[in-house]
Amino acid sequence: MKVLVINAGSSSLKYQLIDMTNEAVLAKGLCDRIGIENSFIKQSKGDEEAVVISKVLKNHKDAIAAVIAALTDEKIGVIKSMSEISAVGHRIVHGGEKFNSSAVINEKVMDAVRECIDIAPLHNPPNIVGIEACQQIMPDVPMVGVFDTTFHSTMPDYAYLYAIPYELYEKYGIRKYGFHGTSHKYVSERAADLLGKPLSELKIITCHLGNGSSICAVDKGKSVDTSMGFTPLQGLAMGTRSGTIDPEVVTYLMEKEDLTVKGISTLLNKKSGVLGVSGVSSDFRDLHTAAEEGNKRAQLALEIFAYGVKKFIGEYIAVMNGVDAIVFTAGIGENNSTIRTQILDNMDFLGIKIDPDKNKIRGQEIDISAPGATVKTFVIPTNEELAIARETVRLLK
Repeated sequence: MKVLVINAGSSSLKYQLIDMTNEAVLAKGLCDRIGIENSFIKQSKGDEEAVVISKVLKNHKDAIAAVIAALTDEKIGVIKSMSEISAVGHRIVHGGEKFNSSAVINEKVMDAVRECIDIAPLHNPPNIVGIEACQQIMPDVPMVGVFDTTFHSTMPDYAYLYAIPYELYEKYGIRKYGFHGTSHKYVSERAADLLGKPLSELKIITCHLGNGSSICAVDKGKSVDTSMGFTPLQGLAMGTRSGTIDPEVVTYLMEKEDLTVKGISTLLNKKSGVLGVSGVSSDFRDLHTAAEEGNKRAQLALEIFAYGVKKFIGEYIAVMNGVDAIVFTAGIGENNSTIRTQILDNMDFLGIKIDPDKNKIRGQEIDISAPGATVKTFVIPTNEELAIARETVRLLK
């Protein structure tokens, strides 16, 4: 069974074709600059170098057609015809309270996803467009929607509710939803495999650290709390996002800087975080370089980020009354040994200690715990595409 996994953004579309008999990635690629000049598709198969093809991509339907053409191409393709694609799994960012699990896509599901646009105006529309484009090109192929939010649907109400008038939650659905759920689920399951214990017996803290970052408390396989909230803005200071701040700062800045609602949203989502503090970059590699050259604001931005992660780890240990393992994943979590060291420094009293030599590894699955540490620390590369493909197969079976 071959599953095509689609992750559609506003002007890009990432994809992977996975053979689920052995979970091998046959091909992966990117359609970029959709609806913009100089659009292109980039595809690689196996471990081969990616091939880039300039292609006019007026819309997502053009992009899906380009994906099928690339996958079936005589030179760079991996299948003979579209009929070899058994199913399509779609990443959908927000399912609100309408979904507590993945769903086989039908019109009722599409209507429910459209109803979530108000609470995910940047993410759900391109996801919907990607699904509709696939339906037009592959009308007879079954499709599954896998939501970033469903893994966190197990949070108790006292964890996800905000202390605002309850009727506003009932009226508008204002609550913590959490994101990166597919990643948190995948790496927590993988950690259980590495520990050789059932996930149902473990307490795990998963740290998805990238340009967007979130921490999750996974107790007995279920998300009981997570750092992101109603939107991905809550929680850690990230690449360009402020993370959690005093709500009065918003109204204060709107008044002092004469900002509109859109203006303050842009400030907090795109001009803040480590970029705003450092004045250098949202890329942690640039921040490390600048810090090494003596840039104090770049160093401060790194410290703010690491301190934030440390606090969430401590908070979630308290929430779960202990922890068996801590997992680092995503771009920063998998590759930035310095940040991992900063985060876990001076936590040995909790049984958390990492081996400096093992911690030098980048982008590989490894146990970096020091000898004698009672809490295991893992680096586990995330694989959201495989998780989506697995969910697709599970539901269709």
